[in-house]
Amino acid sequence: MPAALLADGAGDAVALLALVESGAGRVLPAALPCFVAPGLEPSLRQAYAEAHWKQIDLGALLHTSAPFVPSQLGGDVKWIDGDWYLAPPEKASGAQAASRSLALQLVQLVGEDADTHQIEALLRQDVALSYHLLRLVNSLGVGGGRKVNSFAQAILILGRQQLRRWLNLMLFAARQGDMRSAMLLSRVALRGRAVELLAKAGGFDKNMQEQAFMTGMFSLLGVLFGMPLCDALAPLAISNGVRAALLDRAGDLGALLALVESAERGDFADVAAKLAAFQLSAADFNDAVLEAAGWMLEVVKENKGGANA
Repeated sequence: MPAALLADGAGDAVALLALVESGAGRVLPAALPCFVAPGLEPSLRQAYAEAHWKQIDLGALLHTSAPFVPSQLGGDVKWIDGDWYLAPPEKASGAQAASRSLALQLVQLVGEDADTHQIEALLRQDVALSYHLLRLVNSLGVGGGRKVNSFAQAILILGRQQLRRWLNLMLFAARQGDMRSAMLLSRVALRGRAVELLAKAGGFDKNMQEQAFMTGMFSLLGVLFGMPLCDALAPLAISNGVRAALLDRAGDLGALLALVESAERGDFADVAAKLAAFQLSAADFNDAVLEAAGWMLEVVKENKGGANA
């Protein structure tokens, strides 16, 4: 999971300051360490300190976009930064491939509204997935205070929409030997929830919001499996709108995904133009991203509970 948040460079720090000083922005330092790069002018440094952000020692930071291996963490290095987890994966082990293949089959079954017994039979083939489904339902307390001990009961209580959402997340959940998994889960959870919340802020209905979440989630399937996205999507029963959004950035769903991707790249001129097209303000965007970040932290905190989460 993400261990810290870094405002990288004075320009980023200045742009971020108003958000950091807001009530919502002060929630993040309580959830994880928040850093700014050194060299800020005294007034900026003081403002960040009052919001409980700290200066980071750059000597303790390794920045890389190449696949990460633990041996790189030598000397005083304590933190790793960059998009290293988006690099093509190594060939998955048999266990990893089987587990993700099973999760993908489950996503397909739920998308096709298959019979509960079919879904239950497939769940029984993966101990980790089964464990985390029961753990999720029990921890949420959605069973009216009673403990849930069967897959059929868990599926019924959770509901198909929430089951689909959980399975989407489980595709990216950590697997032994894949060091990208925790960061991919964090990235895709933040992206999916942000696209969903922006759809909500834009006035789209519940069905569109759910499709927006799915669009954000599935946008990184190609990265996860190390294959073209169109190939990763091939076995899935998804709407034409979601598929067009993912492959061509078409329609409102595609535009919402492209908006979040522009923000991830730091192209804020493009973000402003895309927000204007949806008649959304910068404050609407910041609120959505902050709420998405809080939700992502809860997801990865819950996911951290098991060795194969």
